[in-house]
Amino acid sequence: MANHDIIVIGASMGGVEALSSLVAQLPGDLRATVLVVLHVSAQHRSFLPEILSRKGPLPAHHPRDGEPLQQGRIYVAPNDKHLLVEPERVRVMRGPMENGHRPAVDPLFRSAAAAFGPRVVGVVLTGALDCGTSGLLAVKKEGGLAVVQDPRDAFCPDMPRSALEFVKVDHCVPLKELGALLERLVSTPVRPRSARKASKQMEAEVKAMTVDIKSMQDPPAPLDYAVASNYSCPDCGGVLYEMDEEGLLRFRCRTGHAYTAEALSSEQQHALDGALWAALRALEESASLSRRMAARARERNHTHSAERFEERALAAERQVELLRGALLSGLPAEASSGARNKGGDSDPQRASLD
Repeated sequence: MANHDIIVIGASMGGVEALSSLVAQLPGDLRATVLVVLHVSAQHRSFLPEILSRKGPLPAHHPRDGEPLQQGRIYVAPNDKHLLVEPERVRVMRGPMENGHRPAVDPLFRSAAAAFGPRVVGVVLTGALDCGTSGLLAVKKEGGLAVVQDPRDAFCPDMPRSALEFVKVDHCVPLKELGALLERLVSTPVRPRSARKASKQMEAEVKAMTVDIKSMQDPPAPLDYAVASNYSCPDCGGVLYEMDEEGLLRFRCRTGHAYTAEALSSEQQHALDGALWAALRALEESASLSRRMAARARERNHTHSAERFEERALAAERQVELLRGALLSGLPAEASSGARNKGGDSDPQRASLD
């Protein structure tokens, strides 16, 4: 009888410290495969495998695409690539971002759930927003176990709180108890998975990370699991298809970019902030040009033209003051404070990683 021998872990803000503490608790003879996604910058190589290998007895590394899975090892997602699993092997690929991240937590969790079903233990650690929740739902749907770090114990409690809100979590423990819990779960036998296939939605979402051409040609139909929304994808501008997973509202476009409602809202606020600053620049340039044209018209005694340009300049300057006041009030910046950075969440711990 199989055991819970596939452990998938997702972390974001504060994740380096949390993962370091966790691997130090794991035994060197752990009879399980551990796969880790930490939101990291796309611009710099991650040194997380070296950090984790120093902190605990299990060797950690960035796997190559197609590498066989082995027990007693930690596979870490490299920067700017998703980490997925198939039966007996790992996949590493630069698929579409999810929630603005690559690597992202949810694709790993979904692929593990589809490939290994009840053998999977999904673990959500500290992090911002709600990444990991959808993936943990997938783990539970396929019979796996859901484990969450106690939000009160987390550097950033957002991800654990979201998981607890939407998922029937099996265990919620502080970080110091997590290693012993995982060791105990690994030794617990599980019933073999039934012959049924994973859901059509899960299969499609796992394929989306590979930029599967058929998936792009045949976006989800309303009668399947998603309906076309009124929103466009922030990454490619395509139509977003809306999905409701046990109350968790999510969106995905035909090229594979995906967002939870919270992540989409944050991205929209981020875009709004940029658009407002661009509008301020355009108005200031318009006012400046109108003033210059008015001065040149007066030099040539073109009174009517000068007055027209001065009126245009005054109108632009009034708009500039209104927009500057809105921007300096801090509202757009505050609204977009949770917006994603292309490389992931801003993590004070990352100085040791990047």
